[in-house]
Amino acid sequence: MENKKYPLELATMPGFAGSSAYYLRYEDPQNTECLVSKENNEYWRNVDLYIGGTEHATGHLIYSRFWNKFLFDYGIVVEDEPFKKLINQGMIQGRSNFVYRIKNTNTFVSHGLKDQYDVTPIHVDVNIVGNDILDTDKFRAWRPEFVDAEFILEDDEKYHCGYAVEKMSKSTYNVVNPDDVVERFGADTLRLYEMFLGPLEQSKPWDTNGIDGVSRFLRKLWNLFFSGETFTVSEEQPTAEELKSIHKLIKKIGQDIENFSFNTSVAAFMICVNELTALKCNKRVVLSDLIVVLSPFAPHIAEELWHRLGHDTTVCDARFPDYNEEYLKESSVKYTISFNGKARYTLDFPIDATRETVENAVLTNESSQKWLEGKTPKKIIVVPNKIVNVVI
Repeated sequence: MENKKYPLELATMPGFAGSSAYYLRYEDPQNTECLVSKENNEYWRNVDLYIGGTEHATGHLIYSRFWNKFLFDYGIVVEDEPFKKLINQGMIQGRSNFVYRIKNTNTFVSHGLKDQYDVTPIHVDVNIVGNDILDTDKFRAWRPEFVDAEFILEDDEKYHCGYAVEKMSKSTYNVVNPDDVVERFGADTLRLYEMFLGPLEQSKPWDTNGIDGVSRFLRKLWNLFFSGETFTVSEEQPTAEELKSIHKLIKKIGQDIENFSFNTSVAAFMICVNELTALKCNKRVVLSDLIVVLSPFAPHIAEELWHRLGHDTTVCDARFPDYNEEYLKESSVKYTISFNGKARYTLDFPIDATRETVENAVLTNESSQKWLEGKTPKKIIVVPNKIVNVVI
């Protein structure tokens, strides 16, 4: 084959500059005379928020700052820095699983028994493992050399795999296909679970053991609206407890979104749904606000329930509700009652209860008689709204 020679590519500016300063083009996309007009740049200025992986810090971001400062020095842009705020999202790591092959055999021993044998750990495809339990039939079909594999199981007649947290890679067979998760649990479960794994900026391990809990939460949410197959939302006015629960959630989610604390948002949703379930709440006023607040996190189930509530428009266009501080005020407080410094039980008191009222209630309470043993207290220490310690 004849050797071909190609000219050296000298026009590197489109890749170097264009891919670094592209954000400025959004400010003036129809301009055919320059990158961005001074008028448009003075209006839009720099980017409010940049979210990217840590690998961008030594790639795209350093070049963006280089070009932005170059353009600033020449008076083309009005801001010295390209981005007001930067968030580096953490990497989702893989949860690897291992099987233990007895050396020079095709027999595999369960994790709890491996120390009794001379074994070699082998990475196994996490997609044939559920909650660290190996599907032995799928393992035999996984690779030809394992078709006649034998297993030494534990007392529960199951093969338990070992595990480790590692970077997701094909070589360790710990890559999780999102399509498989969506197929089994639904897209909302996947979205919520990824947020629930931990703080946005921290690396965190993917652990399929936790997905079931998020899936149960969504089923419990659905059951607030339905009794079996029957839609049971009522038009009754909410109680003070129900209003407190939903307005506490609205306040929390609003703050978390501003701070990108999505993992604590998911925890707050779970707490609220548990509270409303315990209160047997099916009030439209409460559940409508719940769905609107949930919609950025679990849009599919929120959209379905929003339409079940009788709306013709999308929940994405619904106004985020305001919380009312009046509903969040505590009317009572829980005191821990201690005797000689040891906590024994709790009592609820009105938040404005006097010290004398608290002392009398504790001394006359039936539960106190067991610990007083007929003795007269030497001292009663009351820490307002927190604890009562009876010294005998």
